[in-house]
Amino acid sequence: MANTGMASLAIAELREFAGFSACEQRFIKRSLDVGLGRQDAFKLWARDAAESASIRGQYVVYQELKALRGAMPAEGGLDALESFMGKLVRVTAFDLAQERMTGFPAYRFLYERLLGAEVRPWLPSAFCAAAALPQIRPERRKHLLQSISEAAATAPGWSTREPAFYPEWVDKEAA
Repeated sequence: MANTGMASLAIAELREFAGFSACEQRFIKRSLDVGLGRQDAFKLWARDAAESASIRGQYVVYQELKALRGAMPAEGGLDALESFMGKLVRVTAFDLAQERMTGFPAYRFLYERLLGAEVRPWLPSAFCAAAALPQIRPERRKHLLQSISEAAATAPGWSTREPAFYPEWVDKEAA
C-alpha cells in the first residue's frame, strides 16, 4: 500500500512539473544539479558564456543551502529566525533575479527538493520577501507577487511528506 501512495505522489509531482514552462523545467533541473551536487552543471547546462557565469554564481550562492538544511527554526519560535530567513531570502532572490521561474509554484517545487519538506512553512514568506526586493524589476515583482495563491500564503499547515519526483537531465540521444 505504501508503494501505491508513493507512486501516486510521484505521478502527481510529475504532472505538476510537466505544467511548468520549458524554461522553468530547465532551470529546476539545472538548479537541482547544482544544489544537490548531482551532475556537472557547466557540462550539461551551459550553452554560452552568460549561462556559464550564471551557473558559477549559482554554485556560490547555493553554498548557503548546506547551512539552511541544518538550521530551520521551530515554527513557533523566533530563535535563529534572522539567520535562517536572511539566507533563504538571499538564495531565493538570486534565483528569482535569474528570471527563469515565473511564479511561486515553480519556486516551491524547486525549494522543496533543495531543502526538504520541512522548509514548506517558510517558502511563502521567503518568496514574497525576495520578490519584493528592489533587485527584481517592478513589472516582474508584480507578476511574482501575484503568483502566490491566497491558499499558499495563508495555509494553516503543511505536509511533512518528502518529495518523490526529482527531475533530471535526459540525454536526447539516449532517450
